[in-house]
Amino acid sequence: MNIIKKSDKLNGVCYDIRGPVLEHAYRLEEEGHRILKLNIGNPAPFGFAAPDEIIQDVIHNLPNAEGYTASRGLFVARKAIMQECQRLQIPNVEIDDIFLGNGASELIVMAMQALLNNGDEVLVPAPDYPLWTAAVNLAGGKARHYLCDEQSDWYPDIADIKSKITDKTRGIVVINPNNPTGAVYSKDVLEQIVQLARDHNLIIFADEIYSKILYDDAEFIPMGRLAQDVVCVSFNGLSKSYRLAGFRSGWMVISGAKHRAKGYIEGLEMLSSMRLCANVPAMYAVQTALGGYQSINELIVPGGRLRDQRDAAMKALAAVPGISCVKPKGALYLFPKIDLNMYKIKDDQQMVLDFLIQEKILLVQGTAFNWPNTDHFRIVFLPREDDLTRAINRFGEFLSRYTQ
Repeated sequence: MNIIKKSDKLNGVCYDIRGPVLEHAYRLEEEGHRILKLNIGNPAPFGFAAPDEIIQDVIHNLPNAEGYTASRGLFVARKAIMQECQRLQIPNVEIDDIFLGNGASELIVMAMQALLNNGDEVLVPAPDYPLWTAAVNLAGGKARHYLCDEQSDWYPDIADIKSKITDKTRGIVVINPNNPTGAVYSKDVLEQIVQLARDHNLIIFADEIYSKILYDDAEFIPMGRLAQDVVCVSFNGLSKSYRLAGFRSGWMVISGAKHRAKGYIEGLEMLSSMRLCANVPAMYAVQTALGGYQSINELIVPGGRLRDQRDAAMKALAAVPGISCVKPKGALYLFPKIDLNMYKIKDDQQMVLDFLIQEKILLVQGTAFNWPNTDHFRIVFLPREDDLTRAINRFGEFLSRYTQ
């Protein structure tokens, strides 16, 4: 029998946030079990509704959304993003520097496809949001992982970045605020990365989807503000800050030394034209979202759901022997560390699978984020405080009796 195989291009491409452990979770659900999913940053199932004003505007504009738009996206949406760039003090961003996509994810894949030849390298953080590594590999490139330092609030290790730059390096990915660690990078760290890009003629890819989800006194500094003399490609969207993950509405902004990237931009234009355009109804959400009342601000202050859930999760983790966690300053995730001297975890995917089977709670193993060791896992703190606390307590009890 002739077996039809997947493309060789997909070798080395993985996205374990939705990997084999999730497949097992689906099977358990089909058997009638309820699974608490702490694996993905999907606000809606946990009662985080988008602002009514945005939904009403989309409904109002549905009759105008039946046809294709320009491949870069709807003019009013791009205009609103351009004005957002002005608010963020990112200079010289024009309408045609902005591309709308079916979520930022589509644009990340597109950005890699337009740039990379076989064997080209891109510096990607470890831990990373694994779509970045997958997108680099799918485009024929090689992801070179630079370490973020847990002892320094998960900031990128600048010396490690330097050591991994070669003559094949084309760009560097910066995820800020960070998924999965929740780190929010200082101006000094970002400026050092810009200097490396300047010295080695690298494109900076700035994944800033959590830019409005900040806690305590954390300050988000857009990379495009600092990287004015290098090519900077920034990504953002409506999925997280506006609780519209299902709308699949994201954008990509090209700023800085655009004159040095004319060929690359032509490639992006070509790829955006090939998919005709992004989801048009969702583009009608952008102007109201960016220009209207920023309801996310209610959720991230003391008394707000996200802030309080983060604190409850931190408190519960602190009570588990052998678990430590750097407090996240942004985003929706915790990336706790397991003391391997206390718990002999050799296979962290097996650990989260066994926890799922025993307790019907779904986590993601640290190695899914291209972290080199088996000593971390990620928790999404979107569930309500009592559910989070109960889940973490049960994980602690599970660890206390678990052996591999």
